[in-house]
Amino acid sequence: MPDWNTRLAVSYTDENGETVNITPIDAFTPSFSLNAEALHSVEETHIGVVYTPEAMSFSMTVKAIGDVAAKLTALALQGKRFNVLLQETDGGNDWSFASLVMENCVITAATPTAATLSGAPAATFSGFALGGTATPKTGNAVSVP
Repeated sequence: MPDWNTRLAVSYTDENGETVNITPIDAFTPSFSLNAEALHSVEETHIGVVYTPEAMSFSMTVKAIGDVAAKLTALALQGKRFNVLLQETDGGNDWSFASLVMENCVITAATPTAATLSGAPAATFSGFALGGTATPKTGNAVSVP
């Protein structure tokens, strides 16, 4: 049984090869749509399957402390592509995956929160990835496309 004494770290690599840790980060939510639809005919049902292209998207909420929110905002405004890496840190083995890489990401929406008297403001960034690789703890890595 895992001890849950490790954490996940999210970082991005920009097109210049610079790796930036996204911290402090409140949430990172990757989403994978691997669509398949049953093919039917007047004569018979379920005669095959039609696959549609995979879609990978993400959403991350970042505290506006330090320069990470500003760097992500600059990436969004410039339309630059970058890679997002989600991996386990602190030398543990609690998580299912060794790493999850979303490649050639583009931010499509940036939503900052209002600045208030208490607490740091945050910004939520959403976008999509053109490719990705999931590396499990055991077994082979899988890449899309």
